[in-house]
Amino acid sequence: VVFSSLWELVVPFTRDTESLKAALVQMECRDRTDLNLGLQGARQVLLDEWGSAMPAQVILVTDGALGGWRGSEDGGSGRLHAVCLHPATGAPPPALGPLGRLAQRTGGRLFLPEGGLSVRSVQQAFLNLAQAQYAPFHGVLRCGQLWSSVSLCPPPEPQKRSQDFGWVHPSTTIQVCGFLGLQQIANPPTLSRHLVLPAPGPEEARTTEPKESGGRTGEEEEDNDEGKQPSFCVLLHGSLKVEGMVALCQLGQDWYGMLYSWADSKKKSNLMLSYFEPGLESVPWLGKLSHLGPQALAPLGSEALPVKPNDKHSYSHNSVVWIRQSDLQADIQKILRHARKLPEKTANFYKELNRLRRAALSLGFHELLEGMATILERECTLLPGSAHPDAALQLSHASSFLRGPSCKDYTASLTPLRTKFSSQD
Repeated sequence: VVFSSLWELVVPFTRDTESLKAALVQMECRDRTDLNLGLQGARQVLLDEWGSAMPAQVILVTDGALGGWRGSEDGGSGRLHAVCLHPATGAPPPALGPLGRLAQRTGGRLFLPEGGLSVRSVQQAFLNLAQAQYAPFHGVLRCGQLWSSVSLCPPPEPQKRSQDFGWVHPSTTIQVCGFLGLQQIANPPTLSRHLVLPAPGPEEARTTEPKESGGRTGEEEEDNDEGKQPSFCVLLHGSLKVEGMVALCQLGQDWYGMLYSWADSKKKSNLMLSYFEPGLESVPWLGKLSHLGPQALAPLGSEALPVKPNDKHSYSHNSVVWIRQSDLQADIQKILRHARKLPEKTANFYKELNRLRRAALSLGFHELLEGMATILERECTLLPGSAHPDAALQLSHASSFLRGPSCKDYTASLTPLRTKFSSQD
């Protein structure tokens, strides 16, 4: 993506490096620079190609002249790495500080050529970027006494824990904790998905040195040796595929994921690793992942999964829909009908009033609460002389609650006022 006063997609996502080089050679200078517009263009291209849930990294190559940009753009949801190709002679560009803060805020870094602007210094700057952010991930897959060296593609990224300011870094050890059926794990929410490939360990790399042999090249011999080497990664992949199960694994402190067999075609399947969100309750129907254990230890006759939550939510109530004005008027008139039949309809009156109040708080419709308090005050003054005295007390109590500070608390409930006229006293 190139940008000036407008942004343009020169080459779409591709692995063809020759097309990228040809596009870079044909680039031309434009009228001016607008970094905000360039970041918006990069975000739009990522959204169109990969969606909003896929973690992404954006590399900004600039000379430090960013136009009228002052650091107001947030850089999007992905990481931003900046490479500033500014000559070392002279004062640094004024946008260098805000650009570095923007990269740090998104989890990226700012890279500068060292020792003056030259071909070698620019190459070294991009090499530092590649080594720091795009190094291959090598780890160990363990299950009991079995283990195998593996590599993940693409490498996993550090994640932010929910309601926390720190970053959670993935461990290099993928520890298999247990196995679950596909029906039990269902389709859990995941952060990223990675291809798991067997990798030679340090000892295997030293022993597989090229040897001279008549009639066979080094590549053929290496391929044959790889096929003969036993690998726990291959064994686990075949077992999960045949049994139709997934392996629940620990990826760090209070961070879990799952290993499973995924087929991209009818003939070929791969071992995939999906990262859950950091935390012990990232899969709600499994409960706390640290509390899972062998099925043989479960009480007889009890269903272990799915775990029933402590708070049972009811889905039988009709949802509040105020798309049209008549829908809101119908809910208010229903409350007024119960208000005119107090105290017989006290329970229904407070139930409908709490329902309307919570819906107004969810939508930020605070003016409705003040208007409802005024309507209840008016109903209190219009009560006939033959009305029960408890009706006026309940209407005044409800009106004062809607104007009080407790009304803005979503968890608080408006309860009936206990009076000497109540049947319970």
